[in-house]
Amino acid sequence: MKSILLIGLGRFGKHIALHLNQLGHQVMAVDHVEERVDAVLPFVTNAQIGDSTNGAFLETLGIRNYDVCIVAVGNDFQSSLETTSLLKELGARFVVARAARDVQAKFLLRNGADEVVYPEKQLAKWTAIRYSADHILDYIELDEDHAMFEIPVPGSWSGQTIGEIDIRKKYRINIMGIKRNGKLELSVSPDSVLEADDTMLVLGRNKDLQKCFHI
Repeated sequence: MKSILLIGLGRFGKHIALHLNQLGHQVMAVDHVEERVDAVLPFVTNAQIGDSTNGAFLETLGIRNYDVCIVAVGNDFQSSLETTSLLKELGARFVVARAARDVQAKFLLRNGADEVVYPEKQLAKWTAIRYSADHILDYIELDEDHAMFEIPVPGSWSGQTIGEIDIRKKYRINIMGIKRNGKLELSVSPDSVLEADDTMLVLGRNKDLQKCFHI
């Protein structure tokens, strides 16, 4: 369990609060709009109404006590940048900030952010990949060059073992798990047999995945 400061409770911030609650973390939520704060009260440990660009206000929150500070401010980049900078000045251990464009990410990283997230950009890429190929069921980007896909077992692979297919040697792709009847099995081995109705979690370089599965 981590102690997390979440600043900005618009749609993105509210969803973060919901998921952090489900994961059992302690969350202090902050926004300058009272209605937004009230909306997340059932899902957070504590919440306050306040201006995150006010250093005196931030200081009262005990910034050094949080494992992670998340700046989820979405439509006011100046406030996001000022908040990020102040958090670092006040001794924040780790700051994650939201960006909408590359230029914003550069400024945030130069002014205190340890990491930057692009919710719209990342979702757009996921949507493009997920729905432009009928046989991709899910997609997780690990970095610019590597990804994990959930993909149905090709018909020609049905009844064969992972060792017989040997895509690790042929394509440098690893089968990380098999989903069968809705249940995910991660303890796979070269002797694991693939069935026609299975889906696989495959990990590798983007270009190798595209070549192997004709994406």
